[in-house]
Amino acid sequence: MDKLQETLRSAFGIDFSDEELLRTAFTHTSYANEHRLLKISHNERLEFLGDAVLQLIISKYLYKTYPHSPEGEMSKMRSSFVREESLAGFSRACGFDQYLLLGKGEEKSGGRNRDTILGDAFEAFLGALLLDKGEETVETFLYQVMIPQLEKGNYERVTDYKTSLQEKLQVHGEVDISYQVVEEVGPAHDKLFTVEVLVNQEVIGRGTGRSKKLAEQAAAQNAVETRG
Repeated sequence: MDKLQETLRSAFGIDFSDEELLRTAFTHTSYANEHRLLKISHNERLEFLGDAVLQLIISKYLYKTYPHSPEGEMSKMRSSFVREESLAGFSRACGFDQYLLLGKGEEKSGGRNRDTILGDAFEAFLGALLLDKGEETVETFLYQVMIPQLEKGNYERVTDYKTSLQEKLQVHGEVDISYQVVEEVGPAHDKLFTVEVLVNQEVIGRGTGRSKKLAEQAAAQNAVETRG
């Protein structure tokens, strides 16, 4: 972790007090599972925390930057900013991919370049930074790394098909929209998910993706395009 600490100090002015916390942020479940006897912690809990603080800070940014935008429009923008592929890109830009601790199988299968793992590591780092330095430091980091790129438009905008489908179906009132995984194929480190979207228990779309989130978006896209 010494090299990572050096990178954080030189690039962002961040000096972690708790190096073990930093190490945990970059420890994938596959690595922890291969070293069970050492009782190593992995980064999923930190990812949960990082996701929450990221949502909060981006929400504050959007609220201040777009004072006349309605809630629905800001929600769409936030979804585009914090989606898996975007976070993976910021993780790569920070060089975080170099410091991931992966199991041998995950490493061999290309896990170091997988968007899901990189995006999760970015969120886990934010969670660790929150615990070590506080929300203000997380906000400063995001305004160094993420916000300038968002303002330049240097991220791939994608349609949030789940929101589009919800808006389309609820024009005439509330309906029950749900998503369910109907198939999972492939090894644990490289699964392909198939999801169906249902409205009032009726299947109206189906899609696949490398994560459940992506499969849900694909199913919603299928429903939107099918229903015209």
